[in-house]
Amino acid sequence: MFEAFSLVDWTIYILVALVAGFVHGSIGLGFPMLSTAILSTIIDLRLAILITLLPTLAVNVISVARGGNWRFSIGKYWPLAVWCLLGSILGAYVIVLNNPTPFKLLLAVLIFLYLYLERTRSKVLNVVTKHPQSSNLGFGLVAGFSAGSTNTMVPILVIYSLEAGWMKTVTVQVFNMCFFSGKAAQLAVFSTAGLFNWQVAVSTLPLAVVAAVSLVAGQRLNDKINIDLFRTIIKAILLILGVILVVQVLFEGLDLAQAVTG
Repeated sequence: MFEAFSLVDWTIYILVALVAGFVHGSIGLGFPMLSTAILSTIIDLRLAILITLLPTLAVNVISVARGGNWRFSIGKYWPLAVWCLLGSILGAYVIVLNNPTPFKLLLAVLIFLYLYLERTRSKVLNVVTKHPQSSNLGFGLVAGFSAGSTNTMVPILVIYSLEAGWMKTVTVQVFNMCFFSGKAAQLAVFSTAGLFNWQVAVSTLPLAVVAAVSLVAGQRLNDKINIDLFRTIIKAILLILGVILVVQVLFEGLDLAQAVTG
């Protein structure tokens, strides 16, 4: 599978890892959502998840390790990460066993939800403080399923963090902890299904290195960047990608309908 990729393909993948890694380092999140959204417009969603699996895992490990106070985050919020892990296992099995095309639409919906939440930054459910344990379970499973099937759990976790009233440092730390658990689940499922093996690991290891270096660069240049302008540009890009994904799903659906009726 990976032998069929051309130099142009790998150049695109490296550029995506470079950009998404820098964005994640600058604002504390975004690698899986941005990289998967970009790649899903040009290749199969399941393949996009497979290509970004090792790079995303590398980004999450570094983010958690460099985030500071991570022992507190793990000690207090580990149940949310566990539920994310279980939800990711389910989501990964679903994307492995089914046609991945419809999940592009789910990815687009999650992108639009993230953009809406970034704009409003307001509570929408008001349940986390009233029912903390059941909220951990519900949000964790939904976020995990989203991550397992589309590589994106940020919108669900953003809702949770707004409801819980987290500070920015806690938000970034717990997000990356949940990202890591979701990636671990995906890695296990994809390996069991025979999709992720040593060949894939060796092939995508350079992308993981690129993503890691770019992440650290983004972290170091954080105070030199106009973050508000930077986030505005990223949100505009995500909006365009979301629209492209919706259009692609619609056209692929029309093609399928014509093939069946024709």
